[in-house]
Amino acid sequence: MTASPTRITPGLAAVPTEVDVLVVGLGVTGAGVALDAVSRGLTVLAVDAHDLAFGTSRFSSKLVHGGLRYLASGQVGIAHESAVERGILMETTAPHLTRPLPSIIPLAAGVSRPMGALAGAGFLGGDLLRRAAGTSGDTLPRPRRLSAAETRRIAPPLRTDGLRGAYLGWDGQLEDDARLVTTIARTAAERGAHVRTHARVVAATGRAVDLRDELTGETVSVTTRSVINAAGVWAGDLVDDVRLRPSRGTHLVLRAGTLPGLDVAVFAPIPGETNRFVLVLPQPDGQFYVGLTDEPVEGPVPDVAEPTEVEIGFLLDVVSASFARPLRRTDVVGAFAGLRPLLDGGDDATADLSRKHAVLISPTGVVTIVGGKLTTYRRMAEDAVDAAVAHARLTAGPCITASLPLAGAAPREALADRAAKAGHRGAGRLVRRYGADADLVLTAAVEASGWTQQELLAPVADTLSTLWAELFFGVTHEGAADVADLLDRRTRIGLVPADRALAVPAAEKVLEILHADR
Repeated sequence: MTASPTRITPGLAAVPTEVDVLVVGLGVTGAGVALDAVSRGLTVLAVDAHDLAFGTSRFSSKLVHGGLRYLASGQVGIAHESAVERGILMETTAPHLTRPLPSIIPLAAGVSRPMGALAGAGFLGGDLLRRAAGTSGDTLPRPRRLSAAETRRIAPPLRTDGLRGAYLGWDGQLEDDARLVTTIARTAAERGAHVRTHARVVAATGRAVDLRDELTGETVSVTTRSVINAAGVWAGDLVDDVRLRPSRGTHLVLRAGTLPGLDVAVFAPIPGETNRFVLVLPQPDGQFYVGLTDEPVEGPVPDVAEPTEVEIGFLLDVVSASFARPLRRTDVVGAFAGLRPLLDGGDDATADLSRKHAVLISPTGVVTIVGGKLTTYRRMAEDAVDAAVAHARLTAGPCITASLPLAGAAPREALADRAAKAGHRGAGRLVRRYGADADLVLTAAVEASGWTQQELLAPVADTLSTLWAELFFGVTHEGAADVADLLDRRTRIGLVPADRALAVPAAEKVLEILHADR
């Protein structure tokens, strides 16, 4: 057995050939499974054919949902589970990667008084979920009704004709979904899991897996006591009897200047629907995400889903009805789509399918975890590892991930104070994105590059926020192997094609410097 690594590694060099648990897929669920299993004392190899957060996990709304939508559709159990897991993320495991997000439902001319009352009741129900989950009111304040004047003050771009006010509620927001996945995977690696990207499964049973290094073409066979399939929408490629009905969720990316002065999320009602909205979500770097759709996907699952012009038009039309200036196609600087790995529930529309997760065991012993959603990844991982331990009769400790802080975790207030005192905009950004590991990021980048701290705290291009230090750390500690890994997943520059083009030379330079030292 090779020594346990402390860093994520691309490819299969020096990979262990015998482990207790082999995890397939490194989205949020697979990374969570790797952390859960290794923290129970099991030996773990976790692999992905592409990269961390390559699939659905990087294309979410970047929210930590408390279950309000599920409550509205009568899925009380899922709603409560979501609220519990949101509280764990925001208060224990990842306070550095989450923040409270104020959200409003405007009571505009198109929202009848009965619909408004229903929206208000929904926010109150969400607050009951928060309290039942034990989440502090300091983390997520109680909802309240806003006057028309208050609404105009906190959301200046809204249409004001017929505006009666708004309901204000709170939910959780991620710094970034791919950053959450990377941090979970790095935490697992620090505890001894072997985390390998660009490592494709070419054959698998419950006791053996054949892998191919996608960088070198090398093949390796690994024996294991349990295989956990966390491949998301591709789970059926590994196990034939897994039946999924993927649905596509599309988001738009807008520049900050499109909706000036808007610092709260806005729920724009979808005409003809009573409890479905298009969300306008302010992001940490000044952009807005607008989403999302729910469209069934037929046929082979693509590596990367593409938004359609019909979906883009739908989102623009719905949101424009809520704002004084209608949004135009030219306002859209980027768009992204993810595929939800929904369990096949028959003839229901994908929007109505349950977000429950399920653990399935194949005839050869492969444990598959499917369904669910980003917020409940930790509980999904726990259930999958419980099933693997029971089926393979593994000797393992109890699940501890509900109380296990992720790498860089620290109290939110302490981090905010540290960022405020950083004395440099770039240093404050590192605290925001890496928490207590901000110094590690900068120190590792200095060591790897030979550059000064001042040089590494500079943006990679004049109009971008991403720092040189982030790119170096993405390679040295987070397993980035190429430009796409750096720009599309370790950072999210790639969500805006024009920004990505500006950053490509920087990513190429970092890779050239680091590869020259090998």
